[in-house]
Amino acid sequence: FQKMKFFNAILSFAAMASTTNGFVVQNRNAVAKPFASAVTKVMSNDIASSTSLNMGIRSFFKRSKASPKVEDVAEIRALFGLWNDALATGDSRLVAARYAKNAVLLPTVSDTPRTDKSSIMDYFDSFLLKKPQGVILDGKIRIGDGWAQDAGIYEFTMGVNGQKVKARYTYVYVFEDGAWKIAHHHSSVMPEGIDIATPITKEGVQNLFYLWNDALATGDSSLVASRYANEGVLLPTVSDVPRTDFASIKDYFDLFLTKKPQGEILESNVMIGTNWCQDAGIYEFTLGATGDKVKARYSFIYKQEDGQWKIAHHHSSVMPESIPPAGQPITVSEAQGLFSLWNDALATLDPDTVAKRYSKNPCLLPTVSDQPRTEYDTIKDYFVNFLQKKPQGKILESYVTLGTNWCMDDGIYEFTMGATGDVVKARYSFVYVFEDGEWKIAHHHSSQMPEEVVAIASLPKETVLQ
Repeated sequence: FQKMKFFNAILSFAAMASTTNGFVVQNRNAVAKPFASAVTKVMSNDIASSTSLNMGIRSFFKRSKASPKVEDVAEIRALFGLWNDALATGDSRLVAARYAKNAVLLPTVSDTPRTDKSSIMDYFDSFLLKKPQGVILDGKIRIGDGWAQDAGIYEFTMGVNGQKVKARYTYVYVFEDGAWKIAHHHSSVMPEGIDIATPITKEGVQNLFYLWNDALATGDSSLVASRYANEGVLLPTVSDVPRTDFASIKDYFDLFLTKKPQGEILESNVMIGTNWCQDAGIYEFTLGATGDKVKARYSFIYKQEDGQWKIAHHHSSVMPESIPPAGQPITVSEAQGLFSLWNDALATLDPDTVAKRYSKNPCLLPTVSDQPRTEYDTIKDYFVNFLQKKPQGKILESYVTLGTNWCMDDGIYEFTMGATGDVVKARYSFVYVFEDGEWKIAHHHSSQMPEEVVAIASLPKETVLQ
């Protein structure tokens, strides 16, 4: 009777022992029956000693440490849920703990196989920043002796931005240290969404320019426009209008080709990607219609389209150091006010101060000197004599023209000579330029009123001498 009670207790314990690592083997009798058979055999042989019974128990536990036989695919599919729950913690240590001691991880977005805990953690340190959560869309499970495989397609939703990403997966699970672990995990992007790279060399990229240049040589704007991709963008050298379709690109070259341009690359910098490449640098065009040479900066981005390399982006711009600086704004009244700066310099009676109102390359055609003054010293020399009359002027009539970094004021001014009290009218032209941060006189032409000159010339010599 005592042996029977002990036998029943062991059966109950065997049933409980059939629970492994958080999921229950469906047919517990599959484990309990061999044990019962072993114990029954011992009892039927009328084993009197407890030593033999203990040997039977040890035999059972030794066998129970082997991989359990699993027949329900749902139990294998549930292992993905354990891994996904580990992802949800955001802790790479917990994720790495789901992998076997000698696991191999071939990740979706890393070329490096991960074959130990530290490298697996390293991958998930980055991946977990996206807060991924996965769901299996389609999968097939195979179960072997001590191993199982789950392969198919899963989809991840990235919590940081809501992006959804599909991928193919393969998990191979093994039973290790009393738990199912991932021995092999291979994840790859969906292959139909991958562009197969068309190989190209640096020289090949640079030669794409000459396909375009040869099209220029034909003089056919349609042929040039056909070198651009369906959604190509052209930012031309001498047009403010972006050209984003065949018709507008052709329209630009209708005019440009009349200059008969032919180009050559002077400096080139190439980048190569998957089915795209970039060539950026400096090119120079010889314009056959005039013989002029023009340098410009360029960027070409080429892409594979319909089996050909086409221009997806073309930006051409003039050399920036040759572009005049942005225009200094000035109004009509401000232009007229520049005369006052010159007149105030006259009031100082200092010829050096007056001469400094003129630009670096000036031209002064004075009222009472036949000699053009085109440098600082000659201008100063003129005012040494003129300032002895203590002149002060005012504008009687003014006509202003405004340009980019220049302006012109033409009209009639009148001077009162402080030394004598004489009042003299004259015609004037001032051309001002913006130089070294201030407006200076680049050109100053002053002349006597011609009707007065003619009137004096018509008087008898004796009268003029008086």
